[in-house]
Amino acid sequence: MNWITKLAPKIKSILGGKKSLEVAENSWLKCKQCTQMLYSEELEKTLYVCNNCDFHLPMPPKQRMKNVFDNGIYEEIEYPTTSIDPLNFTDTKSYKKRLKDAQSKSNTPEAFSIGYGKINGISSTLVSMDWNFLAGSVSPGGAEAFIKACEHSIANDAPLVIFTASGGMRMQESILSLMTLPKMTVGVQMLKDKQLPYIVCLCNNSTGGTMASFASLGDVTLAEPKAYIAFAGKRVIENTVGETLPDGFQTSEFLYNHGFIDQIIHRRDIKDKLSGLLSLLLKRAA
Repeated sequence: MNWITKLAPKIKSILGGKKSLEVAENSWLKCKQCTQMLYSEELEKTLYVCNNCDFHLPMPPKQRMKNVFDNGIYEEIEYPTTSIDPLNFTDTKSYKKRLKDAQSKSNTPEAFSIGYGKINGISSTLVSMDWNFLAGSVSPGGAEAFIKACEHSIANDAPLVIFTASGGMRMQESILSLMTLPKMTVGVQMLKDKQLPYIVCLCNNSTGGTMASFASLGDVTLAEPKAYIAFAGKRVIENTVGETLPDGFQTSEFLYNHGFIDQIIHRRDIKDKLSGLLSLLLKRAA
């Protein structure tokens, strides 16, 4: 018996059992850009921004809504959703198991969370996508959430703001996930018919079918710094067109310089930027 074996029960006892030990083991996250180790409990204070290189890490939907809505107060909007598995899909584990684990971890039925509250006094509906929920992939159930948000905005005469963080369509649900693309586009058109503002904020990562539909249709398109934004990966595009593409061409900075994005906004400034835009578009004082 070595000294680690002897000390393990005492450490476990101090930490309060197995559950506390597991929390301790996940108390640190590594920044994707600079590899700096970040203390999990401090991330909420820094809005999930690396305090070393300013890289914007994935932000949980609840924390994002607390950051944007006045005093962190908002109404959570529930939506009906059903999960399907038409292919009975299995890789290293079954799709049913992956989905159940994601739902249990996030306490949400899908990668979409919907909130309703005030942004500097302007009543707004907000959608936040969760990258940690199966890479923010969009399923038919997720599309129902987006349509619910559009309908809620119309019913309450409120603008819709969405923060995207998605790897695209959830291909475990086959072509049914791709069929959500026109459905969500119709939802955006519903907002435009009612002349309600639709603002998109692209976060890291925003890719695939998400960018081929609702994420590219905003009246105003914002993005967080250094976000990876694309439809297909760089290697796929290079192999398709037979050309070498410039470094960083799928970042928010490159897309801003080429007119695809209207403005890049730091996470700490997003609330004031949104209220300013909404005030202009709605002709209401913030």
